[in-house]
Amino acid sequence: MCNCDNHHDIDSELDRLLDRSFSRRNFLRTAAVGGLAGSGLALPGSLFGAEPGSLEEPEGVVSDFDGVVRIGYIPITDAAALLVAHSEGYFEDEGLEVADPQLIRGWSPLIESFAANRFNLVHLLKPIPLWMRYQNDFPVKIMSWAHTNGSAVVTGRHVDVQSFADLGGKSVAVPYWYSMHNVVMQMALRDAGLTPVIRDQGDALEAHEVNLMLMPPPDMPPALAARSIDAYIVAEPFNAAGELLARGNVLRFTGDIWKNHPCCVVCMNERLTDREPEWTQKVMNAVVRAQGTIQQDKKSVATMLSRDGKGYLPMPANVVERAMTNYHDDSTYADSGAIRHPEWENGRIDFSPWPYPSATKMLVGAMNETLVGGDTTFLEGLDPDFVTDDLVNYDFVRKAMEKHTAWQGAPGVDMDSPYAREEVVVL
Repeated sequence: MCNCDNHHDIDSELDRLLDRSFSRRNFLRTAAVGGLAGSGLALPGSLFGAEPGSLEEPEGVVSDFDGVVRIGYIPITDAAALLVAHSEGYFEDEGLEVADPQLIRGWSPLIESFAANRFNLVHLLKPIPLWMRYQNDFPVKIMSWAHTNGSAVVTGRHVDVQSFADLGGKSVAVPYWYSMHNVVMQMALRDAGLTPVIRDQGDALEAHEVNLMLMPPPDMPPALAARSIDAYIVAEPFNAAGELLARGNVLRFTGDIWKNHPCCVVCMNERLTDREPEWTQKVMNAVVRAQGTIQQDKKSVATMLSRDGKGYLPMPANVVERAMTNYHDDSTYADSGAIRHPEWENGRIDFSPWPYPSATKMLVGAMNETLVGGDTTFLEGLDPDFVTDDLVNYDFVRKAMEKHTAWQGAPGVDMDSPYAREEVVVL
């Protein structure tokens, strides 16, 4: 029997998203601007059009420090550890003062705000610190992973896409050029014999080409529903929103391609961590503790994060709960091929803080094979071993993990070798 009330709720929610965000004309205008942002990488000073190399830290970033934890975040589940640490009072338990986290709609303004010292604790897509530190000489430091897995490829109901090979001639949105999403998507496209390109929206494509474009995560489900794009790859809860609100289909979960991969990482300013090690340790204690809390009770955390809970994320509870819990127990994913490796025993999203060096090394190599907007010459001379040691601080997170040990039960953690692993990628 049809649940008509449920369909009505979905239609109402989708209408709300579309009314708020989109018309096709507005989408095309936004896409054009987003392309400019991608080519210039949207550096501080001018949101659209600054030149690479201009990312500068304001004077006084350390001397003006007042001890308050200031969090900036994108409304995705990648931010959950920072948000739960705030919600549950874990920062206060460490004797720290914390401001209310500030929701930022897109990656470029979050990067700008972090660089301008508006925030001293953020989550960033893992390749972004790589670009910030080595292209722009900004002293960003990866302090831990924010989570593992937690992303997917969602296709529109208006296209018949059963495999990556079916994306030829189609348009796919990614959240940022320097993202795990862009890396994994292009791995899969190349494996399917397709060629990623960056073209103006509406330009003609060859059958073997896939047009990639930048789009803020909140805009992706409405764009898919409006048939302005054919697919997207992004973090949760916007894949669950694509399923429930835009009636799209999950083509593949990224955690089923790169086993327990990092996506967002917890980042801080190295100058601050060097000057304030005690403060930094307390911050990381709270973050690692929060990851354990989430991993142990994802359903309750999902409700709390949602707009039906404390409102950290703008999506309703059923969407966020699906994003954090709906995986192996849904047989449709195995039937469709969205999940091909149930033996990996990971979740749709998991929370494990340790920044495995092997993943950083793999990422440096993968970025050299990934098409992005802007200048990428800085990648050519990067030594993966050097980056692994230089970009990541392992000390604070390891001490926090010794204090809060719930991470030991997360998928992919081998307690015989908890700080080293071999990366597994199966397309």
